Amino acid sequence: MKVKDAVIYDISAVFEDETVETVIKLLSRQNLSGVPVVDHDMRVVGFVSESDLIKALVPSYFSLLRSASFIPDTNQLIRNVVKIKDRPVSDFMNKPPVVVKEDDPLIVAAYYLIRHGFKSLPVVDEAMQLVGIVRRIDILRVVSEGKLEI
Repeated sequence: MKVKDAVIYDISAVFEDETVETVIKLLSRQNLSGVPVVDHDMRVVGFVSESDLIKALVPSYFSLLRSASFIPDTNQLIRNVVKIKDRPVSDFMNKPPVVVKEDDPLIVAAYYLIRHGFKSLPVVDEAMQLVGIVRRIDILRVVSEGKLEI
C-alpha cells in the first residue's frame, strides 16, 4: 500500500507569515489538530499543531508537570496568548517539515506519525509542493478496509 491510497486532497494550509491568532481560529473552526505551513509557492516549509502552540504559551509546562509542586495557572496561558497572537506561525512551527510523498509506502507514513507523535503529515510532490495530508485514522481506515466490519 502507498501513501496515495490514504491521502486527503481537500485540505487547509497556512502561509508562514500568518499570525498565531489566525491559525488558532482556523484550527478551531475546522476542528483540526494541525496544518501544513507553506510558502507563497505552496512548498511545505513546516507544520504547526495545537500542541506546538500550547507549548509556546507555556514553554516549560511539560517539564513542570513532572514536578509535584506544580500548580497550573490559567492566567499565564491567557497572558501568553496575548503576547504571541500577532507573531507569525513560522516562529512556532516544526521545521524542517516531516513529509511523505504519494508513492512512499504507507508504512513509512505510519512510522513517521508514531515516531514523531504527529496526528497528520503533509504529502508533497517532488518540488515539496503540498498535495494533501495523511492522518493516522486514514491509515487505519485503508489497512482495515474489508478486514473489519465498520
